[in-house]
Amino acid sequence: MEKQIPVTVLSGYLGSGKTTLLNHLLSNRDGLKIAFIVNDMSEVNIDADLVRQGGGLSRTDEKLVEMSNGCICCTLREDLLMEVERLAKAGDIDYIVIESTGISEPTPVAQTFSYIDEELNIDLSTYCRLDTMVTVVDANRFWHDFHSGERLLDRKEAAGEDDTREIADLLIEQIEFCDVLILNKCDLVNEEDLDKLESVLRTLQPKAKMIRTEHSKVDPKEILNTYSFNFQEASQSAGWIRELTQGHKHHTPETEEYGISSFVYRSRLPFHSERFQHYMSQLPHNIVRAKGIAWCATQNDLALLVSQAGPAVSIEPVSYWVASLPKAERERILLDNPHIVEEWDQVYGDRHTKLVFIGTDLDPDEITREVDQCLLTDSELEMDWSTFENPFNWDIQRAHS
Repeated sequence: MEKQIPVTVLSGYLGSGKTTLLNHLLSNRDGLKIAFIVNDMSEVNIDADLVRQGGGLSRTDEKLVEMSNGCICCTLREDLLMEVERLAKAGDIDYIVIESTGISEPTPVAQTFSYIDEELNIDLSTYCRLDTMVTVVDANRFWHDFHSGERLLDRKEAAGEDDTREIADLLIEQIEFCDVLILNKCDLVNEEDLDKLESVLRTLQPKAKMIRTEHSKVDPKEILNTYSFNFQEASQSAGWIRELTQGHKHHTPETEEYGISSFVYRSRLPFHSERFQHYMSQLPHNIVRAKGIAWCATQNDLALLVSQAGPAVSIEPVSYWVASLPKAERERILLDNPHIVEEWDQVYGDRHTKLVFIGTDLDPDEITREVDQCLLTDSELEMDWSTFENPFNWDIQRAHS
């Protein structure tokens, strides 16, 4: 196999400083021949213009590829695949740096480099090695954007009319999937607020290397040829996942100093769907992140994925409970997954709730009491659950077997 070309992907919300970082790399590339792929949502590709102005690109040293009117993580994925393959096959570059659009989620971009695209018959892992996933965070505007309650559509930043993503969700997605987290514009924030923000980010993303910068000035060696990306590890690196799997083993004194903490709420009883949905929609500001699996009475067969980032909350079906499956399928799954058997309840099977809460100055006892109020009461447990008001309006057609 020919030598694989390393790739660094830059993610981060609009205005965080990705293009400034890209310009910085242009001026400090240590003789590397770098191909830059710049992705911009606007009609006029301002990012590419800035790169030209700041870098003085030479045709022999660097290549600049512009991708307009689309987002790398969705509509331009096919273009990205073909462009990276073309650059790699040309064989006259040492490195590829991709600047995602500000509304791009990093996970689908990483998948582009990790799996064969059967439709196009392109396997980028043949030519490239995904080296580093970088997320740039605007230290000055993070809390403003996070608590805004706005959607990308509200700011006219969406990928299309059907893009209903909330800004807080996007910020968290970008933070939870990265190897290097650059906390930029630190000169605009006082030291105490900066320390507290960093503690929150470390709790949300305990694995990534954290670097504070002004004007995105970072040593290129921190984000080029780091050999730090591993898809499996990145997929499991979010703070809420580590909390579920490792408990308190990874907590650091720094986060405790600033009142940043996390805990897991567990229950083997179902929620009253309306009470639970109402509670999740009214979470206090100090709960930054809540995520996990929930069991709601009006959706007794479905495991529900609960995801909250600031004011953005979603409750969606993620799978069927094993206990709800036909007997033969259930027995096969239990045979292959002894850990499910270990936690099996004689009445409810594998149905349960596990929710991770991450935030500042959390009172686990108080939150537990409040969430417990959403559980079915003893009398409700005896009732016909299908008669309860169902606030969820998913149209799920279950296959019969």
